[in-house]
Amino acid sequence: MSKNRFNRMLINGCALIILGSVLIACQKEDFLNPRPTTLITDITAFDSEERILNQVNGLYARLKTGSFLGARYFIMGDIRSGDFISTNLNAATGATTYQMNTETTTDEVEDVWAFAYQAINACNVFIDNMHLRGLEVTGEELGANYIAEARLIRAVAYYYLLQLYARPYLDGNGSEPGLPLRLEGNTDPGNYDLARSSVAETYAQIIEDLDFSEQNLPNAYPSDFLNTTRAHRNTAIAFKTKVYLSMQDYPNVIMEANKIVSPAAPFSSPAGVAHALEPSIQAVFQEPYITRESIFSMSFSDQDAQGTAMPAWYLPPRADGGSASNNGDGGYSLYPDGIPADPNWSGADQRREFLLVGPTSGNLWLTKFKGASPYTAYVPVVRYSEVLLNLAEALARDTQSVDARAVALLDAVRGRSDAGTTFTTGDFANVGGLVDMILKERHIEFLGEGIRNADIMRLGIPIPQKPAHSVPAVSPSAYNYIYPIPINELNLNKLMTNN
Repeated sequence: MSKNRFNRMLINGCALIILGSVLIACQKEDFLNPRPTTLITDITAFDSEERILNQVNGLYARLKTGSFLGARYFIMGDIRSGDFISTNLNAATGATTYQMNTETTTDEVEDVWAFAYQAINACNVFIDNMHLRGLEVTGEELGANYIAEARLIRAVAYYYLLQLYARPYLDGNGSEPGLPLRLEGNTDPGNYDLARSSVAETYAQIIEDLDFSEQNLPNAYPSDFLNTTRAHRNTAIAFKTKVYLSMQDYPNVIMEANKIVSPAAPFSSPAGVAHALEPSIQAVFQEPYITRESIFSMSFSDQDAQGTAMPAWYLPPRADGGSASNNGDGGYSLYPDGIPADPNWSGADQRREFLLVGPTSGNLWLTKFKGASPYTAYVPVVRYSEVLLNLAEALARDTQSVDARAVALLDAVRGRSDAGTTFTTGDFANVGGLVDMILKERHIEFLGEGIRNADIMRLGIPIPQKPAHSVPAVSPSAYNYIYPIPINELNLNKLMTNN
C-alpha cells in the first residue's frame, strides 16, 4: 500500500472515529499531527465552561480546514462548473475534477468526504458529551447554545456533501440515495456500517438541525468578529434559505428570508445582527473581512493560515501581474468568453475590478481573494447579498410573476456595484426573463465563491463544456454529473453503495 493511500485511509478512519480520550481544543492544529499541549482527555474536556468553549471552537476549526470549507470544497465546485481554465492540468490541484473524470480513488473525492465526516463526527461526539456531562457545567441555556452551534456545523457539512455526492433534490423529489446520516458520535474502531438515507431524508435532518439552531443560538455576540465567524440566529436562518432553495421549496425560502430581510429597500435585517449590503463590494473582500454583509465566514490569521487557500489557486504569480503582497500559484484563470463576456455585465460594474488580465500570459485572473503566503483571506459561506437573491428568485418562482419586490431585491444587489444600471418591473416581459436575470446576477456576484456549481445542480442543468481543454458538457443524467462515493467509504462501510 502506498504512503498516500495509507494516509487517506487514516484520514477517512478519523472522519468516522474521534476517540473520546483525544479531543482537540485548538483551532489551528492538524488532527493527525496535534501538539500534546493542545490535547485534553475526555475525563476533563467537559469539566469547565472554558474547556467546553474550547471544544466548540475546535468544531469550527474542523469546518474551515483547507480540505473542506477553508478552500478546497468551494474550489472543486468552481472548477467543474465552467468558469475557470486549468493552467497546468495538474491532478494534484484538481485537474481530474476540472476534466470531469473523477473516480472513487481521486484525491479530492476522498479528501472532501473524509474531512466533512470528520467535522460531522466531531459535532456528534461533542453533542453526546454535552448531554452526558457538559450541561451540568454550563447550565441548560448556555449548553443549548453550544449544542446549537454543533448542530449548525453538522447541518452545513451535510448540505455541502449533498451538493457534490448526491443527485439534486429535483431528481425524483429527493428519492435518490443521499448520505449516511451519522448522528451519534463514533468512538469505536470498526463501527462504520450505515446505509445511505435518501436525499429527502438528508435534507430533512439538515432542516431539523437548523431549526433547533435558530431556536437556541443567541441573537448576537458582543463583537463583530464573533458575529461573522460564529453561528448566531441569523446564520441559521440565512442558511435555511440556501437549503430550501436547493430543494426548490420557494414558500419556505420566502418565509425564512422574511425574518431577516425588511419589506422594502434599503434592505436590512430587522432582528438580531443588523445585516445589510456593504456600500462597496470591495470592502467585503478586504481586511478585516468583518462587515454587515458577512453573515458567516471562515476566518484565518497569520497563526491560523491554511496550506490550501483560495488566493493561492486563483491569483496570478508575480511574473504575470501578481505583486509582493498579492500573488498566487496561478493554477486557474477565468474563462474569458464565459460570464466576464456577458453584455449584461457592465464595464462600469465595480465587480470587474476583481478581474485582472495577466500582462505576460493574457490570462484573465480572479483577484477577489487577496494576499500572499501565508494566505489569510476569509472565505464567505453566506453573505447577505445571497439571502437577497435567494429571496428574489423564490418570490418570482412562487408567484410566477414579475414580482415588484423580487425586482427591487435584484436591483439592490446590482445597484450596489453598478449604479448606472437599474431594474424595474417594466424591464421584464415575463417571469422567465426576471428569473434568468436573477440567475445571471448570482453568477456575477458570487463568481469564485463556490455557489455556481450548487446553482447548476439544484436546477438540473448541464455542466458547461470547457473549450480550452475539449472537456465536453455533462448531462444531468450522466454518471459523472456528481462525485462518486470514495473508495475508502465503500471499503469501510459495508452497507454503502455508489451512485
